Amino acid sequence: MKDSAVSLLDQPPRPAGALSRLRRPGPAGSAGGRPGGRPRPVRELLLIIVLFAAYKLGRLLADGRVSEAFDNAHRVLRLERVLGLPDEVAVQHGLLHSQTLVHAANAYYAGVHFPAAVLFLLWVYLRRPAHYRWVRRVLVALTAAALVLHLLVPLAPPRMLPATGLIDTAARYGPSVYGAPQSDTIANQYAAMPSLHIGWAAVIALGLIVTSRTRWRWLWLLHPTATVAVVVGTANHYWLDGIVVLALLTVTALLLRPPPADGPMDGPVDGPAG
Repeated sequence: MKDSAVSLLDQPPRPAGALSRLRRPGPAGSAGGRPGGRPRPVRELLLIIVLFAAYKLGRLLADGRVSEAFDNAHRVLRLERVLGLPDEVAVQHGLLHSQTLVHAANAYYAGVHFPAAVLFLLWVYLRRPAHYRWVRRVLVALTAAALVLHLLVPLAPPRMLPATGLIDTAARYGPSVYGAPQSDTIANQYAAMPSLHIGWAAVIALGLIVTSRTRWRWLWLLHPTATVAVVVGTANHYWLDGIVVLALLTVTALLLRPPPADGPMDGPVDGPAG
């Protein structure tokens, strides 16, 4: 009997049962006891609202430098010609061959940019919580860098330069999200550099490619590609607006590496591994 008691004492402790593991508190801000999980939803929603309000306020503070914005626009056009970039007029002429295509491009510009970013953040929050904080940091860092450029380099969009041969397709064919620049108190229309339409679309594609395993994940690059064609064809941005924001995103992504994939991804796999 004594030998039996000794052998029982020498046995390693059994792992805690499922109920004990559920009751055991995990690290703060973790999901399922893993660091880097999804943060609390109310706190996160308030944080995003505050950040968006700060960004909108910053853009409005950058308004009012109209003559400087037009001078910079002419400098951008000259630089594009020196660099040998294609003429934005050629892209717009491709759209103008079809009124349906112009309407679709205007609707894409007006209705996809912000809702797509919101839905993307919500999807990552719910289905890829281990990557959510990284995605949010990349998006916030890129937007903050863009805001700095909005403040330093006011830029009139090409739709305001009729001498280039470009037209404001949204004002002529609809739908349009902007009013007259002189009376628009909602948006700063002289903040074309860099293009956050392209930047946010690229973040969405990057995030979905990083967090997905399906062999079709590279098709998400069609979103930023279509966005480039739309913003240039509708005369809302120059080529350089997109080039600059993609350069900023590259630096941001290199500085803010995604979390390591130590185990299976959260949520169901999106398709066969590719």
